[in-house]
Amino acid sequence: MATAPASSGSTPDSAPGSAPGFLPPELAAVPMVALNYGVRRRLGLYLNPRTAAAADWTALAEELGCEYLEIRRLEALPDPTGALLDEWQSRCPGGATVGRLLELLRRLERHDVLVDLAASVEEDCKKYLKRKRQQAEQPLQVPAVDSSVPKTSELMGITTRDDPYGNGTELFDAFICYCQKDLQFVQEMIRELEQTEFKLKLCVFDRDVLPGTCVWSISGELIERRCRRMVVVISDDYLESDECDFQTKFALSLSPGARLKRLIPVKCKAMKNEFPSILRFITICDYTNPCTKKWFWTRLAKSLMLP
Repeated sequence: MATAPASSGSTPDSAPGSAPGFLPPELAAVPMVALNYGVRRRLGLYLNPRTAAAADWTALAEELGCEYLEIRRLEALPDPTGALLDEWQSRCPGGATVGRLLELLRRLERHDVLVDLAASVEEDCKKYLKRKRQQAEQPLQVPAVDSSVPKTSELMGITTRDDPYGNGTELFDAFICYCQKDLQFVQEMIRELEQTEFKLKLCVFDRDVLPGTCVWSISGELIERRCRRMVVVISDDYLESDECDFQTKFALSLSPGARLKRLIPVKCKAMKNEFPSILRFITICDYTNPCTKKWFWTRLAKSLMLP
């Protein structure tokens, strides 16, 4: 198991806003889903190692109300801290906030963690709130002075086959969440799933979405209302994409615990980094496994064809 980063020393509690681990109220209320991969990985480096000198992940689990058998089950996992946080989010979506996590770390006297992660946690929270504001805001458009075309909603004509007047919207079997460096694999996916006997209809952002509208608003509309499923193309490059991170967390929020089988992770390349902990509890399609590759496209297609 990984060795924890060097301790930065203890920092006594003080007034909110003046010490690491204290967030303004609007940031403290941000849900745990806002914390990105980097913060979660570093938190695991601190809490995963079992040590008598400081509270580890098992102490955090007890503070979160986990029972003995639950802790024993998590103990067998490679990243028990990450799995613990994921289960907390699923079990208590309203109470799993960043502020609550920091409060528990202070209670456990893990001031070293608070000192090291404070800036990154605050940055993730601000990015999350910024994305939420961008979703809510309508982009400002300058109306044509002499246009006789009826004005349409921002989300009516967003794909190449949408009716521009809102009389018909294009629907898809699956939204494909991918980063630009994996576009070649996505093109192979189009050939295997659309141009074969499966006849599926995929929503590929670079091919199907018209330019000129807020990317966050479009993503939310397509994932929630236009697509029955979402395929997440996982690679090391995916982990660096803010857009993929937003789309994945948005889809998970629509189906907590993957109960609706709405989200399907696909591993398209060998990875140097760990598989995203937020998706670890969902069964995947692994394109990199030579033993199962001959069944890959059939398995993926059948999962997308479920009612």
